[in-house]
Amino acid sequence: MNQPLRLIPDQEKVIVVGVGLKTEPITEIRENLSELTELVDAAGGDVVGSVVQVLPQWNPSLLIGSGKAEEIRQMVEELNATAVIFDHQLSGVQARNLQNLFNIKVIDRNQLILDIFAQRARTFEGKLQVELAQMLDQMPRMVDAWMGSLSRLGGGIGTRGPGETALENDRRRIRERVAMIKKKLDSVRKNRAQHRQSRKRNEVPSFAMIGYTNSGKSSLLNRLTGSQVLVKNQVFATLDPTTRKVYLPNCPPAVVTDTVGFIRKLPPQLIEAFKATLEESAEADILLHVVDISSPSMIRHMEVVDELIKEFAWNQKPVIYVFNKMDAAPVDARFKIKQFPRVFVSALTGEGLDTLKDLMVQKIGELQMDVQLYFPRTEEHRIFDLSRETTILRKEPATEGTVCYAQLTPNLINRWKEYLVK
Repeated sequence: MNQPLRLIPDQEKVIVVGVGLKTEPITEIRENLSELTELVDAAGGDVVGSVVQVLPQWNPSLLIGSGKAEEIRQMVEELNATAVIFDHQLSGVQARNLQNLFNIKVIDRNQLILDIFAQRARTFEGKLQVELAQMLDQMPRMVDAWMGSLSRLGGGIGTRGPGETALENDRRRIRERVAMIKKKLDSVRKNRAQHRQSRKRNEVPSFAMIGYTNSGKSSLLNRLTGSQVLVKNQVFATLDPTTRKVYLPNCPPAVVTDTVGFIRKLPPQLIEAFKATLEESAEADILLHVVDISSPSMIRHMEVVDELIKEFAWNQKPVIYVFNKMDAAPVDARFKIKQFPRVFVSALTGEGLDTLKDLMVQKIGELQMDVQLYFPRTEEHRIFDLSRETTILRKEPATEGTVCYAQLTPNLINRWKEYLVK
């Protein structure tokens, strides 16, 4: 299998460029640039300079103004930079023109995020997903600027044929590879679906941890379940979903899944490539939205995740807001929060974990599942007991007893499990 492509070698000297339109708040443009700097650090690069420009409209050929582009070119020479990274998606033409002007590598935020994913990918599935995302990102860029294509060798009558053929061959090879990777990931998805169906057949309640990248989801999973999932204080430390069993007080065992973190301007190619991973959250009964309460950008991070929840159509699911890293948060941080139900925890110290488990039990108790129960004739008197605990939707006579259709919570399912029809 091809290894995911790496764009940023360790200690590469990088100039970061924040750009936005006058319709955008300057504070948001600067926040995005600050996050881009963190992403460069996570990729192993060294930020040696930064530039911000606010524009009335985008420049089709360079994205930024020609004067600002010249200023960056001079910075590149003075600082011996080896790469320029833009906090905005570049078209193929823009990337080519900027690269020709600066005479060094030019990439955008999407490519940087994909580069970090390429570093983090460890499993067979993770590497496939990253390679697919990179190829989906690469294909539209080939339309205007494909550096390796013979189409750049010449122009005019009689000179275009070989180049166009080379470019089309490149596109075809990538399309074939994309189709092959999607087929392999479909197999992974079906395998995951079988595991989920097995849990559903056994009425195992499921939680999915979602949240902004580096909010402490993996640390919290370890605290809740006693597992030893890899934990690092860096963005996108977790790519592959990890599911572990959690034991809750006075409740049947449940499972918790740790998933990939979200980020502002999440590349759509990643969403497409990581569908199998995201399905773990889509199929969960309850979402645990983990928030880093110590982050100065906490409110914005929550907004980003809430917007993605709506985009993925998960907003009908029950959500528990878990405000993590209380040990590092300022005293007044709690007063900024309006979300409910909520709990304040520290995965580092264990503070608030019992309260979180109690809230998880409460949410499980509110779940309703459609079930069938069969009562032999000798035990039909138990139907009256069932009717006192829940509404029986309908009853059907059977050869040797009665079948009842009802909606039960997981706790009631555990109590009536001997009568359940699998």
